Amino acid sequence: MGNREELLAGAKRCLLEKGYSRTTARDIANASGVSLAAIGYHFGSKDTLMNEALFDAMREWGDELGATLTADLKPDVTPLERFESAWDRVVDSFERMRPLWVTQFDLLGQIDHLPEVRAQLVGVMGEARTGLAELFQGIDPAAEPERARLVGTFYQAMLTGLLGQWLLDPASAMKGRDVVTALRSIVS
Repeated sequence: MGNREELLAGAKRCLLEKGYSRTTARDIANASGVSLAAIGYHFGSKDTLMNEALFDAMREWGDELGATLTADLKPDVTPLERFESAWDRVVDSFERMRPLWVTQFDLLGQIDHLPEVRAQLVGVMGEARTGLAELFQGIDPAAEPERARLVGTFYQAMLTGLLGQWLLDPASAMKGRDVVTALRSIVS
């Protein structure tokens, strides 16, 4: 692995261990075993490196979630059974990726002071929404772009809300069955 890759890996470790705003350039250099000057050479700034590390970690979670949601799914399940199973798998991923989620909520609290991060997050939100619609509902965003946007936005709001509850109190956060029961009671 070259210096650039080592810096990115070190920045991801720092991001997950210390958070976005508490990570210094020196922390990244120490974690990666690469000189402090290499950050500027390869990335231009610590902030650019941290942004790349953040979005790389988010992509990895998205890939993991996609694999998790499609693994071992029986073809004869009902839509509600699929929905319940999907949310159980999402909640399970919260535990594995807790440091990433804590970092993201930390960033949301500072977003007004981080215009570059805001712009990047806004840029990937559309892709994330349609990805969620495709993963959870099997909607083809190319064939039904508006439906994918609406359904994906709904899933994104649910994901963020359930994640916030889980970060605060995992013991009482909703599981898949709870989400299905709540939705049934809302729509009936």
